[in-house]
Amino acid sequence: MIGMNMEDYEIVLSARADGRLTAKDYINGLTTDFMELHGDRLYGDDRAVIGGIGLIQDIPVTVIGIEKGKNTQERIEHNFGSAGPEGYRKALRLMKQAEKFKRPVLCLVDTAGAFCGIEAEEHGQGRAIADNLYEMSTLKVPILSIVNGEGGSGGALALSHADRIWMLEDAYFSVVSPENCANILWKDTGKAADAARALSLTAQKLFKAGLIDKVVKSGDMKGLASDVYKELHSLMQKSTENLIDDRYRRFRKVGY
Repeated sequence: MIGMNMEDYEIVLSARADGRLTAKDYINGLTTDFMELHGDRLYGDDRAVIGGIGLIQDIPVTVIGIEKGKNTQERIEHNFGSAGPEGYRKALRLMKQAEKFKRPVLCLVDTAGAFCGIEAEEHGQGRAIADNLYEMSTLKVPILSIVNGEGGSGGALALSHADRIWMLEDAYFSVVSPENCANILWKDTGKAADAARALSLTAQKLFKAGLIDKVVKSGDMKGLASDVYKELHSLMQKSTENLIDDRYRRFRKVGY
């Protein structure tokens, strides 16, 4: 696998590289008849978060993805994948809608982190992320989250409180970027590679630690689509009570 033959910091750089598949690509590759839904019903529509309804074979699914864009114009439109509170509130609105209509939820995570501008803070960024974590913990439908690129800090975690967390082999998931970690610990961003190793942020290391459930091979959309269908179908066989209890236990055991 790619991740086993790359240094940790190389994986970080790969997760940020131009030309990677984005949320739109995965939505088009995994679903059919996708219909995008807009807005948080409180303030506006954050284009960093794309969400809507599609079919994965015969299963209607709510899909929510953080979109970075592929060229300058798209990246500006999608704020380089850094969502504001409107984006996280939109995501939660769609999750609650999925719960109402008994649709499973698929989240696609690719962000360096939530937007940290003054406007985002004024509009309740911290509260929006916290609300997602709280509500996802007891959502009455299955949640599958896939980290398909960068999994940066609370901005990624806000779409990752799931029954299953998968990661691409060349993705990363971390509380802080290696550069910021190196700056905090050693006042030297040149030690980012050392920080990346210390953070254990790769899919292989997180799988070994039991923090994620599956390492996904990059470039195999057909295989991923089949695996996603099977996983969602399996989770849908659980009773609501067992689904929520298992999700609770999944996160309670972290660190033990």
